[in-house]
Amino acid sequence: MTILVIGGTGTLGRQIVKTALDEGYQVRCLVRNLRRGSFLKDWGAELVYGDLSLPETVPASFKGVNIVIDAATVRPTDNFTAEKIDWKGKIAVVEAAKLAKVRKFISFSSIDAPQNPDIPLLDLKLKLGEILDNSGLNYTLFQCAGFFQGLISQYAIPTLEKQTIWLLGNMQSTAYVDTQDAARIVISSLKIQNKSKICPLVGNKNWTPEEIVQICERLSGNKANRSYLPIFLLVILRRILRSIEFTWNIADRLQFAEIKPPSTTVITTDQDLLTLEQYFQEYFSKILKKLKETNYQQQNNDISFL
Repeated sequence: MTILVIGGTGTLGRQIVKTALDEGYQVRCLVRNLRRGSFLKDWGAELVYGDLSLPETVPASFKGVNIVIDAATVRPTDNFTAEKIDWKGKIAVVEAAKLAKVRKFISFSSIDAPQNPDIPLLDLKLKLGEILDNSGLNYTLFQCAGFFQGLISQYAIPTLEKQTIWLLGNMQSTAYVDTQDAARIVISSLKIQNKSKICPLVGNKNWTPEEIVQICERLSGNKANRSYLPIFLLVILRRILRSIEFTWNIADRLQFAEIKPPSTTVITTDQDLLTLEQYFQEYFSKILKKLKETNYQQQNNDISFL
């Protein structure tokens, strides 16, 4: 059975590719940059060129495909707008899936999207859900909260390097999940005849930014340098960036700080998920061990035998 993965070079996409290969599936990856996706080929995946900003390049990759997993989304640094990738590009993907008569179509949204249609990227996710619902495809839309991997650059590294961590006083708690666990759940869903078309893909506990910083402090032994940013300054910055076309994607991401939480807290029933403490424990133990080895080598190199 062949799975077409779109967005296979991304944080979640690469874990989906690896998990699917480990489970014995044939995996084809639609990639815009073949060189950037070379590691996927090394794992055993087939690479085909395709660019969501050029919809005409999409359909050819669907030949012989049984399942489509679309994990692509616009990056803040992309030259393309969210509307071009997460709307026009996704419509091309859905239409190609319909023509190919795929057995299963999987895509991803945000757990916060229903409460935040004023955020452009989340509004596009909602619209994509409507497109899927009217497509006639057998689909599952996973609603994600956030991933552990994104917390490293945001909290762990600044704590280790004693850099400033910017916090907002009103930021909501989030049920982050490890991308490896998320990929395992997604691939496992292919074997289940589930009736639900919309499924939450979240962790087993909600975490506030302050709680995450406290974990980093405890595990690193460093005191974090916190700085609190008033929300109105972020709103002003977002509006300035939104007025310049090539910074639209960054402005849209900044608007996530103004997000309204879901009306109810959704917790996954999967009991085998890696916890945030375990994830950070593994990260900091590896980093601190590496730093200790580096310091030891430097000390030995400084020894004089004269």
